[in-house]
Amino acid sequence: MSYTVAAGLAVLGALALDLLVLRTRLVAGRVFWTTYAIVLASQLVANGVLTGRQVVRYDPHAILGLRLAYAPVEDLGFGYALVLVTLSVWVWLGRRGVDGPTTPPAR
Repeated sequence: MSYTVAAGLAVLGALALDLLVLRTRLVAGRVFWTTYAIVLASQLVANGVLTGRQVVRYDPHAILGLRLAYAPVEDLGFGYALVLVTLSVWVWLGRRGVDGPTTPPAR
C-alpha cells in the first residue's frame, strides 16, 4: 500500500467516524475548521523543518510528489485524520458525560 493510499484511507476513515459512527458532525461546523487551520499552520512548520532538513525522507514512488512546505501533501491528510478523530472522540465522550479524572475536594 502506498503512502498516498494510506493517507486517503485515513481521511475517509476519520470522516466516516465523525459523520456516521459517532455522529458528532464536527466537519459541518465553523469551530472545527478554525481549529484545524491553527493546527495546519503548526503542522506545516514542523513538516517543513523535518523534511526540509531531510530528517524525514519519502520514497518518491510512494507519494504523489506534490509538496507543501517541503512535505508531501499526504502528510496533510494524515494530520487532518488525526485531528478529526481525536476531536470527534473527545466531543462524543463529552456529550455522554465522560469527564477526566476528578480531583479530590480540598481539605
